[in-house]
Amino acid sequence: MVDREELMQALDAELQPERFHDYCPNGLQVEGRREIRSIVSGVTASLAMVEAAVEADADMLLVHHGYFWKGEPQPVTGMKRERMRQLLAHEINLVAYHLPLDAHPELGNNTQLARRLGFSIDGALREDGVGQVGTPAQSMSADAMRIHISQVLGREALCVEAGDHSIRRIAWCTGGAQSLLTEAAALGVDAYISGEISEQTTHEARELGVHYFAAGHHATERYGAPALGQWCADRFGVHHQFIEIDNPA
Repeated sequence: MVDREELMQALDAELQPERFHDYCPNGLQVEGRREIRSIVSGVTASLAMVEAAVEADADMLLVHHGYFWKGEPQPVTGMKRERMRQLLAHEINLVAYHLPLDAHPELGNNTQLARRLGFSIDGALREDGVGQVGTPAQSMSADAMRIHISQVLGREALCVEAGDHSIRRIAWCTGGAQSLLTEAAALGVDAYISGEISEQTTHEARELGVHYFAAGHHATERYGAPALGQWCADRFGVHHQFIEIDNPA
């Protein structure tokens, strides 16, 4: 068991949310019970995720995508009300880290994805540490990389080929980071991986000569939250489990 305030101080010290200009508040978003014995981690605090945390008798739900995004309606009604009602009724703390969890050099989504894909990490894509640049375990064609990503993530990756060159240097940024393709191209990479794709991404990839892979927003970001949850378990002796809520996007 650990006191919530002690745990939150440790999490904030580790992830340093004050370094980021984010689209949502990072850290404790909904206050629940003070004593933390059990943590459930997940990608997004959807109603299904909240209900799974209730079923698991969790004291804390630790996610990458929480609530209170910039530009969203503020009233707590409808869908938002039901999510909040469940959390408050069962005194479950909701803790969310967005960009800080993308950027963490050990626990972050990008580092965790690189480990699974077998990429070495040479540096960051952005100054704040979001996104990474590195080298695959071996040079491969665009189609071979598509197959590799699809097999590792268990989801068919979309590939926009931008020539016949092989991939020796690669950049990646999990989630909805297709807009960073031009920044990746400026670093001289052969390919770039993110979770989503926009209409203009296809044209940009072809014109920049950088193979582009859309590997799934959820699929690329389901590794940071469980890594952070296990960090809490190892440090404070609490129980932790990751719960997967399927999302094809």
